[in-house]
Order: sequence, then structure tokens, then C-alpha cells
Amino acid sequence: MAWLLVLLAALLEIVWASGLKYATTTWHWIGVAVLITVSFGLLIRSYKTLPVAIAYTVFVGIGTIGTYVIGIVMGEDFNALQIMFLLILLGGIIGMKVTTPDEAESGKGEA
Repeated sequence: MAWLLVLLAALLEIVWASGLKYATTTWHWIGVAVLITVSFGLLIRSYKTLPVAIAYTVFVGIGTIGTYVIGIVMGEDFNALQIMFLLILLGGIIGMKVTTPDEAESGKGEA
């Protein structure tokens, strides 16, 4: 459950981080602020059962990769070297997740 919260928080981060560039009206900025609030709320809730350093690393990594991809989709430049380093980052995120025990394995669960 906690990893799902991290994933949802990271997906919202992709939207709000991209929105920082494209928001132009007051309502856009209000939407970005709401997404930031919800995103960090979910992340903070995940901290109840996950190690902070691991959850934050995965959150930021997914957000970084997703925001980079959205930038490409929106027409920003990219190159093969950046993609290579993005894949290295993805490998690090997967490694952090795989090497972190689940809440049930570590004996910590939500109360």
C-alpha cells in the first residue's frame, strides 16, 4: 500500500512539475498548488511505513524521469547521452525498490 502511495505521489509530481512550465492563468496555478499539496500528502503518508530516504529517492526518480519524458513529448530537445543517464537513473530506482523489504517482511505495517 505504501509503495502505491509513492507511485501516485510521483505521478502527480510529473503533472505538477510539468505544469510549472505551462501554467499561465490563476486557475492553472491553483491546480498546480493543489497537485503539489496532494502529491506531498501522499508521500508523507507513505513515510509511516517506508524508510524516508528510500521513498523520497523513488518519488524523485520517478518524477524526474516522467517530467523528462513529458518535456520530450512537449517538444523539448533530448539526446542519446541524456537517455542513457535516464536509464541509469531508472536502474537505480528499481534497485532501491527491489532492495527495500516490504512492510510485511520488515515487520512494520500500517496501524
